[in-house]
Amino acid sequence: MPGWAAVVAPALLAAGDALLVNGVEPGLQLWVSLLAAVALLWRLRFPVTAFLAGLPGMYLSYIWLAPMIALYTVAARRPRRWLLACTGLLMAAAQFVPYPLSDLSLSHRRETAVNLVDAFVVAATPIALGLLTRTRRELAERLDELTRSRAREDRLLADRVLATERARLAREMHDVVAHQVSLISLQAGAVQISTDDTRARAGARTIRELSVRTLDELRHMVGILRAAGADTEELTPQPRLADLPRLIELSALDVSYENRCEPDAERSEAVERAAFRTVQEALTNVRKHAPGSKVRVRVGEEPAGLVVEVRNGPADAAVPAPELPGGGHGLVGLRERAQSLGGTLEAHATREGGFVVRARFPRETPRENGGEPA
Repeated sequence: MPGWAAVVAPALLAAGDALLVNGVEPGLQLWVSLLAAVALLWRLRFPVTAFLAGLPGMYLSYIWLAPMIALYTVAARRPRRWLLACTGLLMAAAQFVPYPLSDLSLSHRRETAVNLVDAFVVAATPIALGLLTRTRRELAERLDELTRSRAREDRLLADRVLATERARLAREMHDVVAHQVSLISLQAGAVQISTDDTRARAGARTIRELSVRTLDELRHMVGILRAAGADTEELTPQPRLADLPRLIELSALDVSYENRCEPDAERSEAVERAAFRTVQEALTNVRKHAPGSKVRVRVGEEPAGLVVEVRNGPADAAVPAPELPGGGHGLVGLRERAQSLGGTLEAHATREGGFVVRARFPRETPRENGGEPA
């Protein structure tokens, strides 16, 4: 119902009630009844005033609609207990006390009791309906607020999950791209040193420069990745421990590999992937910061789970550094990955001038144990 109709319709109904009770002949009773109907036009802003304006008509001519609608509005918009008690008693009195007052007779107790009950019922009905309407409106508002709050929480949860997946994909991309590009740069540097062909040397130099530029832009690519949606499950590589020999073979480093794991041991796919990335990132850092050094990669089982260790010696001064840029995110990402699986990662320099990266992963991840990842 439009707003104006909700204001005018009750006034028209009250005017019709006044005409039905008093007729069309002018008189005091008709005027006060029509005044009560007109007062309903302002009942939403001044409900108590509209109610008081309707009481004379109810007392003089026994109209019902105008004062009952006004009292309903008071209960719906001004639900103070003392106010409802006062207005209810006034309506009950206007309903119970006859006009003129000389007609009041209390000799018939049964009839008096029935009239008194009727007066209180007439007064209580609009109050109860008004309170019920107000309660229903408040419950609807609270339900709407809860619905909006739940929708906001769902959106925040979806954004958080998406951000987590994008961060995981960013770490994967950093591991893959940094490793492969640094390997390309290392091979190009070897060609540049060993060849006597001027064109080949110039091509190798260009490849090294492009590799450095690619690694330098990797952080910007990660930023773009965070801003764009992607199917992370399809884009993320899924390497396992069985792929480590191939990784070491392609690293072009002096690496000794020691695998003490049982071939048939059951491990989480996330743990094996994290172990692979740990070795991959460690070899990338060796190429960047300790070219020509000897590297030992050890993978073994402990009672607590899987242990991966990559240890390298000091850099060989005769081998030129590839001058690859570093964003400082590799070890941080590895540590976050290990902690999210319930493991640990430590990385520090050794007394011999080298560096060691050691990661420990549990046999089962927190998610598989029923908990939440850190």
